[in-house]
Amino acid sequence: MTNRTFLTAHGAVYAFFALALFFIPTVLWPNYGLQLNDRYAVFLSQHNSIFLGGIGIISLLFRDADHGSDTAQRILTGLMWTNILGVVITLYACLTGVFTGFGWSDPIFFALLAVLSFIQIGKNR
Repeated sequence: MTNRTFLTAHGAVYAFFALALFFIPTVLWPNYGLQLNDRYAVFLSQHNSIFLGGIGIISLLFRDADHGSDTAQRILTGLMWTNILGVVITLYACLTGVFTGFGWSDPIFFALLAVLSFIQIGKNR
């Protein structure tokens, strides 16, 4: 897969979740076993969308990074480590019972993105 395709898809996924966590957090989070009991919890979800949206924007802005360039390697490595952090944090939430139900999809989702990032790094060498 080209850097353009990978980074466009990666950015679109992150942008989708940023928008969902901002506009419909009370619909999305219960699927993961979380309840948003007050406006502060809703705000924290919306606040989290800053970072997801930012990762999406960065992915889209760097989608034209030349294959094999230092810039491409760095952005792909950063995205891989971001997704590895996602695996660790969401797996912790699952193992401690914070995430239930659909929540188990999160560590799988982040692991898939981490593996795809790793593969893309290899293709850029």
